[in-house]
Amino acid sequence: MNLRLPTGDDIHRAFLEGEEAMVELFAQVGQQVEELARQLDTQAAALNDLQARLGKTSANSSKPPSSDGYAQPKRTASLRQPGQKPRGGQPGHGGDTLERVARPDRTALHPVVACGQCGASLADVAVTSHEERQVFDIPAIRIEVTAHRAEVKTCPGCGTENHGVFPVGVSGPVQYGPGVKTWATYFQTQHFVPVERTAQIIEDLVGHRVAEATLMKAQRECVAAIAPATAAIKDQLRDTPVVRFDESGLRVEGKLQWLHVASTEDLTDYTVHAKRGQAAMDAAGILPGFTGRGMHDHWKSYFAYTDCTHALCNAHHLRELKFIHEQYGQAWAETLAKLLVEIKRAVDTAQDDGQRALPAAAVVAFEQRYEAALKAGYQLNPQPPPPPPPVTGGKKRGRPAQTPPLNLLDRLRDFQTETLAFLHDFRVPFDNNLAERDVRMVKVKQKVSGGFRTPEGTQGFAQIRGYLSTARKQTVNALAALREAFAGRPFIPTASSA
Repeated sequence: MNLRLPTGDDIHRAFLEGEEAMVELFAQVGQQVEELARQLDTQAAALNDLQARLGKTSANSSKPPSSDGYAQPKRTASLRQPGQKPRGGQPGHGGDTLERVARPDRTALHPVVACGQCGASLADVAVTSHEERQVFDIPAIRIEVTAHRAEVKTCPGCGTENHGVFPVGVSGPVQYGPGVKTWATYFQTQHFVPVERTAQIIEDLVGHRVAEATLMKAQRECVAAIAPATAAIKDQLRDTPVVRFDESGLRVEGKLQWLHVASTEDLTDYTVHAKRGQAAMDAAGILPGFTGRGMHDHWKSYFAYTDCTHALCNAHHLRELKFIHEQYGQAWAETLAKLLVEIKRAVDTAQDDGQRALPAAAVVAFEQRYEAALKAGYQLNPQPPPPPPPVTGGKKRGRPAQTPPLNLLDRLRDFQTETLAFLHDFRVPFDNNLAERDVRMVKVKQKVSGGFRTPEGTQGFAQIRGYLSTARKQTVNALAALREAFAGRPFIPTASSA
């Protein structure tokens, strides 16, 4: 819009026409100024938003590292306190060096038949000792065919023909056993190998090509076989004091769906749903009726569940505070970030010393410093003034948009209890990184395959991944867990009391 100011002739004409004409003239000018001010506010907000977006990286926001491009940002400094244990093996650690076994599977004897010096025969000379070297290797793998023969006998008394009973699962004239099904499911769900490559790997290993349809059928059978374990995981998660929650987008049939995860150090549950919000969380079946503490990234739908208490991920807060400090130069953000890290280290130290809580005085002191940092932030970021009343006949202007620093300040103030939950309850983690790592593994599958073909296949894959993730967390071999499932004995997890 171009501002059209009245000319001298316009003003003179209105003056001659009287007071009403002058009021009308200036009302028109006021409307133009009001509209221009609104446009300037909109453009300024858009410019600030654009600058903020350009300043966001994976180090100061929740953007993935792949979005950083070639200009890789400096990574967030480690939370490891100077003087703590360094990465890698510690002094005195035995390591993973290959060690001899007392009872090898087989022994190969290498005799001495003649003297290496003079050539004399040693065939009849007694052995005085042995030197031994052990070789660890994988034997050749081949497919094994078992023919099950059920006897048929005719009763001499009544003439009835009697048939022997085949084992459970041996139902067809020709079929694959649980070993093939275990491998097929293991490659596809544990290591994200596409179906065609899974068939190729099995053929290379055992010299037998398994049809791709058979491999896909094996995955469906696995979903049914682990159903008791899937139900047990959900039941145990609902009864766990602290559960981490997260969600991320998935491409299914070319459309956006959402992967929801609920996890602890012992348990993992995945649910795929078309929605991101409460409908999906209800369908997952954990948050409804959950009375523990749920940790998440502040997605508003989580707060719809009021039977539980909440905790917020401070890894997200650290990135946001880093962004505010870098883009706006506000020292309070850096002060608060350092304070959160300091509290975490104090909590970690107390836990290492066997304490269950920090001294009350220390807790109060940390909370006071937290509130002081917020106060300093509000001094730099006052609430925007209400919009001026519109000029007669003009449009009503809305409240100006808040700045990112003020938005973050309000959130950290209104959710102080949830932000500092880890300070008051040592069972609550500092961040939600565990759930994010659990989500990341399923996202790797999408990177390998480009997406999922069907909702049913996606949900089945998610359930098997939850089963395998839980097994690994509880130190159960993934192949063994799958083998037992196909044998009708799925691994049933147990949840720790922590």
